[in-house]
Amino acid sequence: MPAARGLPVDAERWPDIVRVPGAPVRAAVAERLVRRALAGLPLRLGLPGRAPEGSPDADTPLLRVHRPGPFFARIGASGLVGFGESYMAGEWDSDDLVGVLTVLASHVGSLVPAPLQRLRGAWALRKPSAQRNTVAGARGNISRHYDLSNDLFALFLDRTMTYSAALFPPDGAPADARSPEGDEPLTVAQHRKIDRLLDLASVGPGTRLLEIGTGWGELALRAARRGAEVVTVTLSREQRELARLRIREAGYEDRVTVLLLDYRQVHGEYDAVVSVEMVEAVGEEFWPVYFRALERLLAPGGRIALQAITMPHERLLASRRTFTWIQKYIFPGGLLPSVTAVEQVLARHTGLRITQDTGFGPHYARTLQLWRERFTERAAEVTDLGFDETFRRMWTFYLAYSEAGFRSGYLDVRQLLLTRGAEGIR
Repeated sequence: MPAARGLPVDAERWPDIVRVPGAPVRAAVAERLVRRALAGLPLRLGLPGRAPEGSPDADTPLLRVHRPGPFFARIGASGLVGFGESYMAGEWDSDDLVGVLTVLASHVGSLVPAPLQRLRGAWALRKPSAQRNTVAGARGNISRHYDLSNDLFALFLDRTMTYSAALFPPDGAPADARSPEGDEPLTVAQHRKIDRLLDLASVGPGTRLLEIGTGWGELALRAARRGAEVVTVTLSREQRELARLRIREAGYEDRVTVLLLDYRQVHGEYDAVVSVEMVEAVGEEFWPVYFRALERLLAPGGRIALQAITMPHERLLASRRTFTWIQKYIFPGGLLPSVTAVEQVLARHTGLRITQDTGFGPHYARTLQLWRERFTERAAEVTDLGFDETFRRMWTFYLAYSEAGFRSGYLDVRQLLLTRGAEGIR
């Protein structure tokens, strides 16, 4: 069955994109709410046969709706989940997708009228129990994203295959500087990020390092080059195989062990623990378990360096039980913490404390922009890998949505140093 604007859709793969909700009353209410909300934003709304509504400034981003009926029906039925699904279906578009989403992210707290926000529990979608991050559930959740295809990720990541925020030069420094080896700026920025985390954890010759969340192995390789003995764990079979290959080709098999293992199943004692953008996949229910595991694995005097995507604490409190588009389609079981939430969990369940905290959200916006541009430029190769147009629109929306979160300041990314409270910083 064709979706909006004639986009071919696999009904078995994308049932909720093919299916348009039949709730005319909710659709009508959604239309009034959306048009009222957008009228007060630096945004224009384009509906078929009408002049754009909203801001009189022609330079403001234009959200162009091609099929108002399905667009408002999806929003009426499932809010922001429906908004994202409508984009996947081709029912709306924009020449400045990041611009539209940045405006919405900047005003996310006021898009829904206050009376309806107080009734959030009655209309917001609930997280499915199947996405709980038990040992078995976490493996399935991770596999849905990271086992898609190593070749897919290679199309838009740099040669390090690093899938987390890069750290670019400070303002005023050359933005396009290459390394002496000729590495591109994104690779240089990824190495700068990794090196800063390894420095934070005091990783050097002889350090027993545990990495939770292997990725494709670049941090483990860089730590091994410093002389560390590395154990790195992942739940992704695809990532493990490529990481092991890269480690073998680099000649570090004697220093790096890659295990297909849940963090709860790791044993031993380590001088340093590093984990990059993995806590977001743990789930709030298991935050105490995760941080207790870190403490259990840390040797006396050891240091834990985390890189984490965070949201403001008030937004976490407002949305923690809501089922989001990102959870449905991109990161099942995920939830971004706030720094306050991390501090509270540490204080209540561990002897660990945050002793350094550095944010660099704008750097993630730039990282995501580069990934999105590469993904767009290589759309034909994405198709050649067997991913259809609905998938490409989904991932375009995901990358743009994430970039907008950091551009608006709704999201941040932070490097945190954790030590036992009584030990302080060495």
